[in-house]
Amino acid sequence: MITTIVLVEVDPKHIPACATALASIPGVAEVYSVSGQWDLVVILRVPDLERIATVVTQEFAHVPGIKRTETLTAFRAYGKHDLEQAWDIGVE
Repeated sequence: MITTIVLVEVDPKHIPACATALASIPGVAEVYSVSGQWDLVVILRVPDLERIATVVTQEFAHVPGIKRTETLTAFRAYGKHDLEQAWDIGVE
């Protein structure tokens, strides 16, 4: 499974409707309304790179109010569980 984060700038009056529409797209796991330069953060979890391309370039294009996006594809996840495993190398 590939995780991709898509930062989305939206026309302010369309944020709630845009978030709801994005959340309904297959492969979209989560949508967050955030503060800062971007309005929404979309988490995609899809089986392959082709699906990322389809979702971001085709399906997002049908959602009214999106001004621009930036797509970040994750290579590796680091979390508490991952860090604990790194320190336990060779210990059973």
